[in-house]
Order: sequence, then structure tokens, then C-alpha cells
Amino acid sequence: MLVDSHCHLDFPELAENLDSILDRMRENDVAAALCVGVNLEDFPNVRRIAEDHQHIFASVGVHPDYEVDEPSIDAIMALANHPKVIAIGETGLDYFRLQGDLEWQRERFRIHIRAAKRLGKPLIVHTRSASNDTLRIMDEEGAEEVGGVMHCFTESMEVAQAAMEMNFRISFSGIVTFKKATELKEVAKAVPLEKMLVETDSPYLAPVPYRGKTNQPAYVRHVAEEIATLKGISLEEVAESTTNNFSALFGVRI
Repeated sequence: MLVDSHCHLDFPELAENLDSILDRMRENDVAAALCVGVNLEDFPNVRRIAEDHQHIFASVGVHPDYEVDEPSIDAIMALANHPKVIAIGETGLDYFRLQGDLEWQRERFRIHIRAAKRLGKPLIVHTRSASNDTLRIMDEEGAEEVGGVMHCFTESMEVAQAAMEMNFRISFSGIVTFKKATELKEVAKAVPLEKMLVETDSPYLAPVPYRGKTNQPAYVRHVAEEIATLKGISLEEVAESTTNNFSALFGVRI
């Protein structure tokens, strides 16, 4: 039994075929998925999917790439006050796509961490080309208090270790199956299984053998299979551990 710890079922590529997407999950023994919010405007769609399906959970947050009116702590907390909302995010820093003065990103990240601490819910952290600032802000704001997950991890083992020391799990996506992702494969070997989650980030980043196609939660099996191969253990072992890790982190029973 597997869990996709990060997907976007509300995005058009998946929402228009949601019934078949959920069927494929069941066929591949993917027992649950976390549908992650990227802005407050579209969050009602995320929440509705979670409300309609017992095995789908939701998170609320504003992705660092979205240049929108800044969310307040109160606004995030109001939307997160729902039994199916189990996390805050995705949030974090992304210096890859945007240039210039990105202090607004850093302040937004702080707001999400503060909201998560008030609610006692874990964080879903996105970081790209910004690991030093990401870790610094997590430390300064006391993100360790609630912990969370470094989603779609592509950073070094040093970054992974620093995050794990702050009570964060490391989540691997389909990128770890890519042939040229040699450094990431080494990180996946080194991260302890009890600190690990698996995800798709669908509809993006489909794993081998579906690379270049629309991703979906069912394909998280291929991520788990790659982790099993890298660690020299069984798929069942990876599935059991990552599912238990998800349940413990987010406080849900799968």
C-alpha cells in the first residue's frame, strides 16, 4: 500500500478525468493522496475533492511562484480549519523562475510557518535554487515545532540532513527515476527510510517509463520501485515505511 504525498488533482490535466485517475490509484495499490493547494483562490476546488473522497486529503497555501496578493496568517488559518486539511503549503522559496527583489517570497514563507505553528499542522516546503535561505528561515521561524516535508527534493545530502534535523521528511518524486539524476539517487540511498516520503507532483514530472507524459498518483509506484532498487530492499518495505511515515507526520490513518 502506497501514498502519493504530493499531487494536484484539481489541475485541469487531472480534474477532467478524476474518476479514471482514482481508479488507476486503486489498481496500483495507492491507498491515499494529498492534494496540495498552490493559491487561495483555487483552494475550494482542492477542498471539494478531499471532501468528496475519503482517501484524498488537502493542504492550503500559496506557492512561491504565484505573484498574488499576499496571504495573511488569518486567511490561511481560516481555510485550514477543516478536518480534511492536514498541512500548510505548498510554501517556500523559488529563485529559479523569478528574479529581482524576492523579499516578498521570504515574508510569505514566514507567514505560512507562523500559521502552521498556530494551527499545529505540518508544512509542505518547496525550495529551488534557494536552499540556504529556505533553511535559514525555517530555523529562524522555528519550523521544527511542527515539522513537515521537503517536497520534490532535488538538493544535496547536506540540505537533506539539515532539514531532517529540523523534523522534516524528505520526499522523492519521479525525478529520482531519471537516468541523469545520479546525485539525487545517491541522496535517496543515504536518506533513512524512516525519514522518507514518495510523491508524484502530478500532473508534472512523470517517472520513467512515463517520462514526458501527464503524471498521475498511480505512478508513485515507480518512484517507490526506484527507491527500493537504490536501497536494495523490497517494494513492500518502501511502501510500508513511507505510508507509515505519512500517517505519523500528518496525523491520519491510512
